[in-house]
Amino acid sequence: MPAADPTDYTRYAEQLASAVREAGKLALGKFGAPLKSWNKRNYSPVSEADIAVNEFLQERLRDPSGQIGWLSEETEDDPERLRARRVWIIDPIDGTRAYIGGRSDWSIATALVEDGRPVVAVLFPPVENEMFIALAGRGATLNDVPVHVTDGGLHGACIAAPGGYLKRLQALEPSFVAYPKIHSLALRFARVAQGAIVAAFASHNAHDWDLAAADLLVHEAGGALTDLAGQSLVYNKPHPMHPPLLAAGPQRHAALLALVQDRRISA
Repeated sequence: MPAADPTDYTRYAEQLASAVREAGKLALGKFGAPLKSWNKRNYSPVSEADIAVNEFLQERLRDPSGQIGWLSEETEDDPERLRARRVWIIDPIDGTRAYIGGRSDWSIATALVEDGRPVVAVLFPPVENEMFIALAGRGATLNDVPVHVTDGGLHGACIAAPGGYLKRLQALEPSFVAYPKIHSLALRFARVAQGAIVAAFASHNAHDWDLAAADLLVHEAGGALTDLAGQSLVYNKPHPMHPPLLAAGPQRHAALLALVQDRRISA
């Protein structure tokens, strides 16, 4: 396989950041206004804003050559994506419940995946006006300032996790402190990348679109995001779902894996 051209990644990152910034304006224009929303077959909510942002991004990121595939939470899955070496993976509004409820903890999560791993990521919570960008091998930034995970011991660690999960973790280590719930899973992991949270967990059945952007952000910020067996995630598979996950700085990641493995912790 030929070596990837970093200039190529830069071009895609610029394209993606521009599109996401405009998509954020579109989402903010509908935020807090009367909004049509409904539940999908899996009972997760979707709104007219999710659909509008999805359509906007699909148009802006459309590849005229047809060589870049497309996978989005709000687009019917096209198996042709499995033939593509590169795939856009998009969550037009990650944290729709927060969006509908007028909260700020929702984001637009986007990534370019190449050969199963993210190589460009742009994550944008518009209410907070925080633009996270990562390129493979080039680091991660927040509003153009480099970000890094924190690392060290576990005592007193501030951890973001589903509520029931956190209770089981605190039974193993009572000093753990719960970070307030972040509805956008991608943003939850991005807070680890920027060092605002020590570690974050996700329960099973998170999808590619929840994870691809945050995965690259965490790794480029010096951390690790894996399943609870310590395995890295592979994207653009036929079934784009994943088991329980953990993100943290490398020392804490290893220590937390050792703590939870074989303890049957699940959210």
